[in-house]
Amino acid sequence: MAKQSFQKPKGTADLLPGESLKWHYVEETARVLFGDYQYSEVRTPIFESFDVFARSAGDTSDVVTKEMYDFHDKGDRHVALRPEGTAGVVRAFVENKLFGPEHQKPYKMFYIGPMFRYERPQAGRMRQFHQIGVEALGSDSPALDAEVIAMAVDFFQTLGVTNLKVKINSLGDKASRENYRQALIDFLTPHFDELSADSQTRLEKNPLRVLDSKDAKDQAIVADAPSILDYLTESAQAHWDKVQTYLEAMGIDYEVDANVVRGLDYYNHTIFEVMTQSEALGHGWTTITGGGRYNGLVEEFGGPEMPGVGFGIGLERLMLLLESEGATLPEQAPLDVYVANTGDGTDVVAMQMVQAVRSFGYSAERDYQDRKLKGQFKSADRLGARFMITIGERELAEQSANLKNMTTGKEITVKLTELYTGLPEFIEDEEVTEED
Repeated sequence: MAKQSFQKPKGTADLLPGESLKWHYVEETARVLFGDYQYSEVRTPIFESFDVFARSAGDTSDVVTKEMYDFHDKGDRHVALRPEGTAGVVRAFVENKLFGPEHQKPYKMFYIGPMFRYERPQAGRMRQFHQIGVEALGSDSPALDAEVIAMAVDFFQTLGVTNLKVKINSLGDKASRENYRQALIDFLTPHFDELSADSQTRLEKNPLRVLDSKDAKDQAIVADAPSILDYLTESAQAHWDKVQTYLEAMGIDYEVDANVVRGLDYYNHTIFEVMTQSEALGHGWTTITGGGRYNGLVEEFGGPEMPGVGFGIGLERLMLLLESEGATLPEQAPLDVYVANTGDGTDVVAMQMVQAVRSFGYSAERDYQDRKLKGQFKSADRLGARFMITIGERELAEQSANLKNMTTGKEITVKLTELYTGLPEFIEDEEVTEED
């Protein structure tokens, strides 16, 4: 009988230790930077009731109509793996009553974790993929819109991505959208037969989504479509003007693009995309994050009327980008001390020494393969050890060890008891760490 071969599911990836170190660095950069802007991490379930995503994404979005991983569990509950982060965060916000007056507004959160969409796998797009996202709930201020855009730009620049383009647009308030919706229908209806099948469906259900079409013929048609910016109400125009004033004050370069509409149905007012040029992501300018302001979502989940603004970043695409741009990412975790031993009775002492080193907060490793001393030295080199502690039979008899700085080659002999009780004094001591 042939041995069974097990493989990861299509559209998923194994993140091996060398790569996971780089991911951890990027995630920690996000945690620290977002903390500077007073965002705190939230962790929501990986699966939710199907209705959480169906209600929030809108029935006409591709997420609901084509891409959701949904199923009925053993209790016959209709559940779905989360396809995006916003819906679960807003559900948690409402369920935990974070909209109450005792909580600071805007209530600022970020999330990092896996998402799931059943789509054709391609470079940087997986069926299980990972997102970093932020949501700020409870403020209508255009200053918050500008801050969120600035934070996204700040994040990419901190990671070393400098070739950035920021595109912004406004979808206005409800009245603006209704005025524009009719104008767009009037413009597109004569072209109905020329539109793609998807856009024909969208024209009837959500005409703004036609502007988002990737079909070349659709794009040629909508190039002459009226601009939503000509249909903003007075208050929506004031909000839009203020966002641009703030961006300019912060030195954020941007361009206005009336065809930026974003894929989900709950956006209004400011929406934006941050783009870059990289061969790793395809030809021309490609979007590396997008988001904007939304209203109505908190109410959808049973909360009070309360606005939100946020963005999402795909980690797989970001990692491809950082690798292609030659960004500085850690290669391996540095090893502080390698403990080598040779001879009868030294093995137990080596084990004690490794644990003693770790108890001081340093990283330590030893041999587990019964290798000769030469093999252990090679292992220490391969691991990039800063220091090496060697214990042989003679050292054991004298209750001492040899401590070597692997950078300078400087060596000293130290009593075991002194290493057990005062290791930092020796590996941070100038006499050991610097050449004469």
